[in-house]
Amino acid sequence: MWFYQKQPFVVDALLFVEIKFFKIYNGSMLTYFIAAAAFALIIFLLNLYIKFKSLENKNSEIKARKIRSENAKKKGLLVSCPICGSSLLPGEDLVSRVYRPMNVPDQLCTINGCPHCYPRVEPGLKRICPVCHKEIPLSDGHLVARLFNKTEGKKHVIVTGCNSCCKGKK
Repeated sequence: MWFYQKQPFVVDALLFVEIKFFKIYNGSMLTYFIAAAAFALIIFLLNLYIKFKSLENKNSEIKARKIRSENAKKKGLLVSCPICGSSLLPGEDLVSRVYRPMNVPDQLCTINGCPHCYPRVEPGLKRICPVCHKEIPLSDGHLVARLFNKTEGKKHVIVTGCNSCCKGKK
């Protein structure tokens, strides 16, 4: 009390600053700050949850595809895509076009890919040409091949390269 009696203006100034600070941060300002921090924390946690779930889904899809390919290997039904190298399960076919009439023994054929790499490439796969080992673009890239119709009814395919490395061969 003796300090207040000697210098009242200092104590009044300190009380004024303290009261003003208390009013600003005790009332609505502190509430808004806490609400904004809580909102930012919720958004951050939701973002982490979504990323974790998408990573978990990708891993489960890859595991399921590996299990299916192992089962197909055991049955002896394994055929691989010449572009991405993924194994084709029963019911999965290559997307290809055959030119010229069917009664000719030698036909021109283009191979666009399998369900894993065409029309959309699955994560972790690359479309690589087996001849020049360059990456095949998804939009206008394909393999050029020769389709041989054998007399026994079997068909045989020989890949001559991708559309970029077969340009000079004519």
